[in-house]
Amino acid sequence: MSADSVAKVVLVDDHKLFRKGMVELINGFKGYEVIWEANNGKDMIGKLTFSQKPDIALLDINMPEMDGYETAGWLKEHHPEVKVLALSMNDNEDSIIRMIRAGAKGYILKDAEPTELRLALHDLSTKGFFYSELVSGTLVNSLNRGPEGGKSQAAPLTDREKEFLKLACSELTYKEIADQMCLATRTIDGYREALFEKLHVRSRTGLALYAVKHGLVEI
Repeated sequence: MSADSVAKVVLVDDHKLFRKGMVELINGFKGYEVIWEANNGKDMIGKLTFSQKPDIALLDINMPEMDGYETAGWLKEHHPEVKVLALSMNDNEDSIIRMIRAGAKGYILKDAEPTELRLALHDLSTKGFFYSELVSGTLVNSLNRGPEGGKSQAAPLTDREKEFLKLACSELTYKEIADQMCLATRTIDGYREALFEKLHVRSRTGLALYAVKHGLVEI
């Protein structure tokens, strides 16, 4: 997002008083504008058919008719370019992991400070994701647990997979990684998807956390 552009935001929450306060707060941030609101996921889908499409969607988790999990999943399938930020009072691990798996690119508590919301919007606009200490800690804990709650073991990786994983922890784009490994971009996409499945992660951040946990890269 350039310095002069404005990121379009929609707010999906069934609590009208909270929503109005959030609209005023977000509109007070330079570079962000709430373009419309919705009561729940079903309401949001209806409005998307004739309203301006947002860059960022703030989703409450607990909503009637269509909750945040379903709504995030629908956006991931139909409008993956819209970045989802989950808004919730729930700080439990299951809720966070479930929302991330549904497609949320960030997770923030409703009682967070305005500065954290501003940072979340900034990171979503510039990096495509916002992982707070809460979310990062949850993802690390998830990776640390095996299927029955024990320590997970490192998956067997080929030398090329290890090389790709290390490069994925850098700031290189996937195309730049392909050039460095002297491979086609489509081949790199294959490495990525294979590692997502093998390591049970769903994002580049998940790959990085796995690599750090198992000593493949240092921070």
